[in-house]
Amino acid sequence: MLPGMATLTGTGVWSSTLRYGDPAASADAAAELEAMGYSAIWVPDVGGDLWTPLDALLGATTTMTVATGILNLWLHEPDEVATHFADLSTRHADRLLLGIGVSHGTFVDATGIGTYTRPLARMRGYLDALDAADPPVPRDRRVLAALGPRMLELAGSRAAGTHPYLVVPEHTARAREALGPGPLVAPEQAVVLTTDADRARELGRRYLAIYLGLPNYANNWFRVGFTEDDTRDGGSDRLVDALVAWGDEATIAARVQEHRDAGADHVCLQVLGDDLPLDDWRRLAEI
Repeated sequence: MLPGMATLTGTGVWSSTLRYGDPAASADAAAELEAMGYSAIWVPDVGGDLWTPLDALLGATTTMTVATGILNLWLHEPDEVATHFADLSTRHADRLLLGIGVSHGTFVDATGIGTYTRPLARMRGYLDALDAADPPVPRDRRVLAALGPRMLELAGSRAAGTHPYLVVPEHTARAREALGPGPLVAPEQAVVLTTDADRARELGRRYLAIYLGLPNYANNWFRVGFTEDDTRDGGSDRLVDALVAWGDEATIAARVQEHRDAGADHVCLQVLGDDLPLDDWRRLAEI
């Protein structure tokens, strides 16, 4: 891993509630997550103020990384990102990691924030602008939401690595092979802490509903052996079980270990179900 990334190992937490939920509850949860031993918090970016929640999470913790998973480059101008990154990094011991992504055509086009064309070129231009900003965003403090081969190549040459979302261990292995031994590979893994298959798949399908029709994700699943049939009617059991790890702590730990064996440096868990699943986070803290 590049300098600055060496401490991003172990297990993290991916949570939208820690950004969009009650700020006081989120701050308390962040402090507890750090005390439990989690090494990072990852929060999404689907609109609204990004920097105030990041500041609050960094302020509630002292050692763990706080990361964007994933900053939508259509929603933030590079100069804005560079300015806030420099401020937060200076005040919070350089613990902010920027995960950056090109989003999805259906979202970008429908919301009127741009016209979704040539995502790879768009990302290159954005990274160029971050490099040219004063001060710049250092390469070792940014990772890309890379799924396909060309974006993975860019993640290795222009960033510290990749934070892939909605992937299976086979993709983690491909990412590691593409990036080589140095860059960071930090996949997200959705989990449901239950041995009830019906309940787990119900939550899994609810989670996957907005993603099944997005070509970026579907094409990535097809690369590792799934078919269009797997994406129909809420997703096949095979696809749901592959993307959402469910069972007891040992079963979920085994899935995380599959990612690690495939080359992941860090795995972040997204617990499905409750908005602020403190009990589940406590049970999974030893993974």
